[in-house]
Amino acid sequence: MKGKLILENGKVFEGKIFGELADTVGEISFNTGMTGYQEMLTDPANHGMMIAMTYPMIGNYGINTEDMESDKVQLRALIIKEDAKLPNNFRCEMTLDGFLRQYNVTGFKGIDTRYLTQIVRDNGSMKAIITAEDLTKKEIQERFKNFSNKNAVAEVSSKEVYEIAGGEKRVGVIDLGVKNSTLNYIKDAGFTVVVFPYNTKAEDILAQNLSALVVSNGPGNPEDLVETQNTIKELAGKMPIFGEVLGLQVIALAFGGKTAKLKYGHRGGYPIKNLATGKVVITSQNASYVVEEIPAGFEMTHQGINVKTIEGMKNEALKIVGVQYMPDLYKDSKDVFENFLKLV
Repeated sequence: MKGKLILENGKVFEGKIFGELADTVGEISFNTGMTGYQEMLTDPANHGMMIAMTYPMIGNYGINTEDMESDKVQLRALIIKEDAKLPNNFRCEMTLDGFLRQYNVTGFKGIDTRYLTQIVRDNGSMKAIITAEDLTKKEIQERFKNFSNKNAVAEVSSKEVYEIAGGEKRVGVIDLGVKNSTLNYIKDAGFTVVVFPYNTKAEDILAQNLSALVVSNGPGNPEDLVETQNTIKELAGKMPIFGEVLGLQVIALAFGGKTAKLKYGHRGGYPIKNLATGKVVITSQNASYVVEEIPAGFEMTHQGINVKTIEGMKNEALKIVGVQYMPDLYKDSKDVFENFLKLV
């Protein structure tokens, strides 16, 4: 079905709507990965987002039920140049189009996504509408005005405490939008995982007899998560704490640091440097915000290559470590997470 992608800056792209044939609105950004589209679609950190893929063909190895990072598609819309009609992989169970239809998510295709990426790169992330209608300027502005992603973490976080049985030692996870792969990584490392809602109080976490705590990645602005910041402050020094992306940002705010919104986010493969070893590795990233100022008592451990962003920090006295990337996905970037779990 023919449709339009309308950007907040007034630019309009004409293409085709696929998946769920419905109008939608969200915040648009882009992802530079060549693979991993299913993980990206189901990652809770993308809740409320429209993501444009820079790689020209998406869906060539299909979709399977094993690689879900949550129980549904989290995006508002997926924007691509072309979808693969005949995916070819022994694990393929359905097409990209069928997957989007199953979870009532809109797709948009048939445009130059690299040109769209240039616009977002130059102008920053912005709101966008996908529609088959001829909207008036007033209708467009009303749809932009009515969209908000402020409660994203509350919408994706678990609603109650639950356990994933593993080893004798117990590692807690504050769920800001945790991925299944993160939970599985901790479990496979030999720990029982205890998952907490984002607004769990410190005393309830301490009652679980944990050996360590992980603060997960997730969507939205870390400044909105005041309850989580207060909990981390109370737990500091009582157990080792690891922060992943949004978790890192929340930890920084809890101790007086500052965060800022990235112009267009970092999504896809991104090079970072380990300041202790000098080693540069490619990391998997999915972030809208970044730590702008490290709090007192912390030191920077990793830094971005393309942009000199703060990519990691630690406080040895409090046994707190955090990174701006997803350390459980790429082999070369797992060392910081592995070292933390070895410490536990």
